[in-house]
Amino acid sequence: MAFVVAQEVPTSSSMAVPHGPAGVGQARHRMRAELRGRGLSDAVVDDAVLILSELLSNACRHGRPLGRTEIGDGDVRAAWEVDPEGRLTVEVTDGGGPTRPVPATPSVTARGGRGLNIITSLAEEWGVRDSTSGEVTVWVLVITEGHRHDDFSTRVAVPGLDFGDTFDAVDDLS
Repeated sequence: MAFVVAQEVPTSSSMAVPHGPAGVGQARHRMRAELRGRGLSDAVVDDAVLILSELLSNACRHGRPLGRTEIGDGDVRAAWEVDPEGRLTVEVTDGGGPTRPVPATPSVTARGGRGLNIITSLAEEWGVRDSTSGEVTVWVLVITEGHRHDDFSTRVAVPGLDFGDTFDAVDDLS
């Protein structure tokens, strides 16, 4: 006979993520497991994980680590919370940088610059919060009500690419 022990899934999480690509997979895995444990739909979880990835990538590319001045060392902070009404907020905080987070208009052949546009497509709303110590937090309120699984593919089409499977495959390499 097997005994099942109920584990309470937290309504919020916060974690330090190394400033660079090394910790992004770990953060995605943790977020995916916790949000699934909260009973959020796979479509919402996939969107939230993609948003977290974009925010962490931007923080590592454009921001400084928390408490440090040199890029490349230290951590950024990732956090997510499901409030009592079931709304999901995702946040990433870094030590600030030389530019403000704003959506770009990249050329068709540009290798980057689409992250905040993707976030805008997936989010109910998003914004930037500055602290007096120079920290910058980008927060995103994820659409959870009336969410359809095909929402992302109808807004951002990438033929032959399933983002949930892609991120899981990348996570397995980390």
